[in-house]
Amino acid sequence: MTRELLLAAFIMGVGLCVAGAGTHLYQWLSRQDAMLRMDGRTMLGAFGHLLMSLVCGPYIMLQLGWRQEGNGTLSMTSVLLSALLAFGWSFVTGLFFMSVYLAIRF
Repeated sequence: MTRELLLAAFIMGVGLCVAGAGTHLYQWLSRQDAMLRMDGRTMLGAFGHLLMSLVCGPYIMLQLGWRQEGNGTLSMTSVLLSALLAFGWSFVTGLFFMSVYLAIRF
């Protein structure tokens, strides 16, 4: 049981690292903030934004949860909900990227 939990935490860590690196790479190349969106000037642009949102979503969700309210405080509900969604999402993306890595490696 401990090995399975450690493996799940490792996969979540991989997914979150890929999401963070992808978010910062997107922001550096496009010179705009990364956000969850599906719009675009062309169909290819919309598909690119959708792909970026799928890969970078966990990191963006964590950032959205840490936004302050109007009076300068954090809402514990939004922090916990965004963390739950982000870590679940990062498990799925981490599982995908680890599967791709292992398929290429072996």
